[in-house]
Amino acid sequence: MATTHEIKVERREDEGKGASRRLRHAGKIPAIVYGGDLNPVNIQLDHEPVWLASQNEWFYSSILDLSLGGDVQKVLLRDMQRHPYKQLIMHLDFQRVNENETLRTAVPLHFLNEDKSPAGKSSEVVVMHELTEVTIECLPGNLPEHIAVDLAELSVGDIVHLSDLKLPEGVEIPELKLGKEHDVAVVVAKHGRVDTGEAEGDEAEGEGAEVPASKVSKDDEK
Repeated sequence: MATTHEIKVERREDEGKGASRRLRHAGKIPAIVYGGDLNPVNIQLDHEPVWLASQNEWFYSSILDLSLGGDVQKVLLRDMQRHPYKQLIMHLDFQRVNENETLRTAVPLHFLNEDKSPAGKSSEVVVMHELTEVTIECLPGNLPEHIAVDLAELSVGDIVHLSDLKLPEGVEIPELKLGKEHDVAVVVAKHGRVDTGEAEGDEAEGEGAEVPASKVSKDDEK
C-alpha cells in the first residue's frame, strides 16, 4: 500500500505577484491545487515544515494528503519553483488524484547490495546507474515510494534492463509497452581500466618501421 503524508494548508484569497511576495515575506508558500472534477484552488503553506518535508524523497513521489480545515484532498506534487540561490521554495503545484483512476508518475530507484556483488567488489569494474528514476503507471493505492533494484548478483558485463525490475503488484512501466527498443539499460557493469600496453607496443612498432632520414641511402635520393 502507498504511504501518505499529511500537509496542512490554508486557502489563499489574494492573487498576483505582489500578494505572493507578501506571503513569502510572511514565511508562507503560494501554491495551487488542480485536477479532478473540482476547480483549481489557490492555497498557501507554512514554509518551514514544507521545506523540511522537501528534503525527503517521499515528498516528490508519494501521495500527499493536503488538509484544509479537516477537508483532505489526495494530491501529487507536480512542480516546485525554488529560489535560484536561497533556501526558499517560491511556488508549488499539486494535482488531485482519484483513487479509482490510474496515474502516471516517476518514482526513484534504490540500488541495493551493490557493494556485495562481484562487480561491486572489483576495483577494475565500474557500475554505472543509467537511470535514477522510472516512470510507472498504477492506481494511487499501489503507488510505491521507490522501486528496489537488488544488485547482489551483478557481475562484470551484466546489464540490468527495465524489464528486469521487480515491480510491486499493480505497477507497470508504460515504456515497455512501446517495444523492445524501449527496454533500456538501468545498470551496466563494465571494465573501467583499459590495458594500453599492447596498443602502446603496436604504436611503438609502427614508429620503428619508419626509416629515419639519416638512414636513407644516396641511391634512394636519386
